[in-house]
Amino acid sequence: MNRKSTLARLALLTTAVVWGSSLTVVKQSTDTIPPLFLLALRFSIGAAVLMILFRKKLRLLDLEYLKSGCLIGSFLFLAYCSQTIGVTTAMPGKSSFLSASYCVIVPFLCIFTERRVPKVQNVAAALLCTCGICLAVFGNGFLLSRGDGLAVLSAFLFASHIAAVSACGKGKDPVLITILQFLAAAVISWCGALLFETPDVHALNGTALYGTLYLALACTALSLLFQNIGQRYTDPSEASLILSLESVFGVFFGVIFFRETLDLPMIIGFVLIFAAIIITETEPASPEMKKTRTSALEETSD
Repeated sequence: MNRKSTLARLALLTTAVVWGSSLTVVKQSTDTIPPLFLLALRFSIGAAVLMILFRKKLRLLDLEYLKSGCLIGSFLFLAYCSQTIGVTTAMPGKSSFLSASYCVIVPFLCIFTERRVPKVQNVAAALLCTCGICLAVFGNGFLLSRGDGLAVLSAFLFASHIAAVSACGKGKDPVLITILQFLAAAVISWCGALLFETPDVHALNGTALYGTLYLALACTALSLLFQNIGQRYTDPSEASLILSLESVFGVFFGVIFFRETLDLPMIIGFVLIFAAIIITETEPASPEMKKTRTSALEETSD
């Protein structure tokens, strides 16, 4: 293994660790900052940083890009909104695993976006994931908490976001699409925050300020760069496997910072969900998918 490959894997592992820590930081931050206000700041700062780093990409902007960015950004906002509001009343580790099940849902949404029938592996992964969610959520009684319900809903919305990217992002620069969807999500978040919350700039002090900057810079802009760099020099299946550790790190940080307790049904549920994610993420890609991944990574590295 050469030095470049090693650094690429470290970049992907760093991304998984940072993503895994995000819900812990979100839960800490929302003790002070309303969820929509937090999202508005996160997406605004993230978009601003990416626009500075990739300002040359902005010359490609046209009406079609704006339409695609707005649609994709709407799904992105809905996914993060449900996840962020959900974690305010749930433990971050559990929410992380439930949200991560979006990987298993995506192949089924491709029936509508790409007219592609799910494979046997996808069906097996879906069954495993469903059993895992039932154990994690209902292991100690048939009671679905508000936080758990929103985490499961966010999984469907994250999957819908990916399907929207697949349908509307074809032939478009992935970095510019990312910037536009962040901007769209930021605008919707600001509208929601001003309508339904009472944003307080003075609340941005200490832990809340550092948490907001961490989410905007590390979990959004920096992770995107690390992901693109890492995937460029790593086999797609291996890269997906490394990134799927996000949910594992999510539980780790939840246990460390919130003393989240894990009972046996929950642990078995997490194992089943993680197994489903691995089955989905390590599924051999078709030649067309490999070509799409390669071209996207080449455009991102420009």
